[in-house]
Amino acid sequence: MEYTLRNIENNDWISLVIIGLFILLAITRYLYPQRFEEFILLPITDRYFTLQGKGYELNHPFNVLFLVIQVVSFSLFFYFASQLFTNRTTHENPWFFLQLITGISVFILAKYLIEKIIGNLFNMEKLIDRFLYEKLCYASLLALFILIGNTLFFYIFKAQIGLYKGFAVVICVLFLITLLSSYKRNWTTILRHFFYFILYLCALEIAPYIILYKILV
Repeated sequence: MEYTLRNIENNDWISLVIIGLFILLAITRYLYPQRFEEFILLPITDRYFTLQGKGYELNHPFNVLFLVIQVVSFSLFFYFASQLFTNRTTHENPWFFLQLITGISVFILAKYLIEKIIGNLFNMEKLIDRFLYEKLCYASLLALFILIGNTLFFYIFKAQIGLYKGFAVVICVLFLITLLSSYKRNWTTILRHFFYFILYLCALEIAPYIILYKILV
């Protein structure tokens, strides 16, 4: 009789990550109830930017907590995608998820610093700061959507490649909508710096994601 050894994938750590994210979300809701409620209403009204975005405080604890949720949620999304489309397992690389977190964190930080530098060089500090703040808020809102999606794909819709592709398309569409919404809100300011804005759009909004796509694919 022949015996075949099988690698049994232990995904208990994913449950801990998901639970940890929901706990962090609950803590954020508890510490900043009014800000949280206004933030959740962003798809309906931009009142949050009027009341909470006057100083564009990217380092506010509320934004920092959501940035953590954002990075981990996106990392988990790409981890699931890797499992579905490449059959990668944690046995092959047990540090892959941490590598994703590190890579996404570096990507966000590098993009932020470059945008700040360009804003200073072309005297567009206020416009860039506003964009950075609004994009952070919208990305955090998308992260909540992705967190819910990650939970469903892990516990209910496992290995549903078609659904996962559809979910990815929805995320991309929502991301484009948030960008257009931000541009529309700041259109008057954009017109005054239109040439520099086009350069910014090509260099820092389009090129980085094309490069990221090439790396991932």
